[in-house]
Amino acid sequence: MLQTSDGGNGASFALPVPQTAAGRSGMAALIATPARSLIGLDFDGTLAPIVDDPAAARADPAAVAALALLAPVAGTVAIITGRPAAEAAEFAGLAAVPGVIVLGHYGSERWEHGRLSSPPAPPGLAAAKAELPRVLADTGADPGTFIEHKGYSVAVHTRRAASPDTELARLTGPLAALAERSGLTVEPGRLVVELRPPGSDKGQALRLLAAERAASAVMFCGDDLGDVPAFRTVRELRDAGTPGLAVCSGSAEVPELQAEADLVVDGPVGVARLLAGLAAAMASGDPS
Repeated sequence: MLQTSDGGNGASFALPVPQTAAGRSGMAALIATPARSLIGLDFDGTLAPIVDDPAAARADPAAVAALALLAPVAGTVAIITGRPAAEAAEFAGLAAVPGVIVLGHYGSERWEHGRLSSPPAPPGLAAAKAELPRVLADTGADPGTFIEHKGYSVAVHTRRAASPDTELARLTGPLAALAERSGLTVEPGRLVVELRPPGSDKGQALRLLAAERAASAVMFCGDDLGDVPAFRTVRELRDAGTPGLAVCSGSAEVPELQAEADLVVDGPVGVARLLAGLAAAMASGDPS
């Protein structure tokens, strides 16, 4: 751990050291050129703890405080999520944190400075939403299984089912068939299957934002399988000469994501500490 100070009230933050050489170079580059850095963050499981009811998710207060420290010193701070952009902005408490961008629905929507821009709903989504209750009934879905309507996508959660993992495995096939009939694609997650438009993912959203902002260094932090494309984008940008850091918000539910990461932190609390440490290091220009 490296100790950094925020330079204002004397608070000290521990800045963890990535376990890979590429990750260490990425962190150093973020700190060395803060005005051209890009910090990308997932929401659920990264800034906010996972909860049974997605509508009840809220960013950890420490994460909101860390974003408030980071936004003024980092070139770009963006939340990249499968949620609707305006919803994620509200749940992240961004009214009190100016300067943070939210790319919702895997980059299809953009919330910035309190304004939302979004495309028309994708073809086939309405049909999939209409057919989904019948598909679940025909497969005898557990009563604890529930549907989340997300505007540009629809998700089926099994977290409340009697046997969440078994139910998820049993429903994945019928849901994939529904997605194929509707011209949608399937996005697996932590006890959830999401049906969404093809051609959009967090990796593409991160890549486009990095190009738009001419980022000199990139970090992305996520916790779930839907974040793998963003981790791959970090590696692709590194191969092309832009230093980068992939951070996993660690959990017992998705241990395989940790193997993709340069740095693993302890859930949303660990993410908040990392962001606060980065903000302090960027403000001082010295990681040590």
